Parts: sequence; structure tokens; C-alpha cells
Amino acid sequence: METQLVIGPIGQISRRVKDIAAARHWYGEVLGLEHLFSFGDLAFFDCGGVRLFLTEEGDDGGGESVLYFQVEDIRLTHVALQSAGVEFVDAPHMIHRHDDGTEEWMAFFRDNEGRPLALATQIRASPDMLVTDRPQRAAAIDRSSERKGPAPAPAPFSIAWP
Repeated sequence: METQLVIGPIGQISRRVKDIAAARHWYGEVLGLEHLFSFGDLAFFDCGGVRLFLTEEGDDGGGESVLYFQVEDIRLTHVALQSAGVEFVDAPHMIHRHDDGTEEWMAFFRDNEGRPLALATQIRASPDMLVTDRPQRAAAIDRSSERKGPAPAPAPFSIAWP
């Protein structure tokens, strides 16, 4: 009998930081992630069931992946994080519309060491919205139970990190 390999969901993501105390404060207090535990130069946070593992290594952390945080309401989260002092590279904007009308929205920002992070959400189209009629779609999204508040104007998408 052949055994089929099945890879499960991601359970932990590791990220190097220059200053573990500053990172603990930033990820815990500014972003509001649940601090699980720390020891030595290591800190662990819960990101909706995926563990974020931070380790102090004192280098610049270059070449690391962007962490995308899934949020329910990207506009409200953007405003809340901005008022907590988070510097955003851009405002929430649509980066892609699927054939079924579902939109992918993102907003990029930097952590306390200047590395890229992002907020991400999907806005699902309701059956009464026409994919080709953007003004009506935006108004319908604003009236939907999934999102509240005015729809931000889409901004050009760019990931040009220095």
C-alpha cells in the first residue's frame, strides 16, 4: 500500500529581528497580537492559529517574506493601526478582481525595523452586483453586511521595497 504525503497548514512563521524587546512591544502592543510566550531572545505570538516566532539575530533580516495579516475590515484596521502609529506605504486598495467578482484588497506597512507587512482581505461580490459596473459595485459593497463605511479609491499597486 502506498502512503500519500499530505502537507498540513502552516503552523509557524519565523522572522529575525534586531531587538527582541522592541519587537515584543511592537507586535504585541501596536499590532495587538496575542503574546504566547518568550524566553531568552525568542518571542512567540498567535496570528489566528499560526504561530509567529521572532528571534533576535541582530542583522537586517533582508530577503524575508512579507507577512500578510488577514482582516475582516481592511479600512477600519488601517485607521486603527495608523492611529497607533503604524506607518503605511499605501492606503487599502484593490489589487485583483476574480471572475466571480470577488476582490482582493491589501494595504502595505512596515514593522518597527522597516520591513514589509501587509493587511489583506477578500470582499465577496453579492449576486446582485455587476462585475463590469464599478460604481454600483462600490455602493453595493458599502451597503453589504461584510464591510461598513465608504469604499476607499483604489490606488496603484506596487511592491518596490528599498
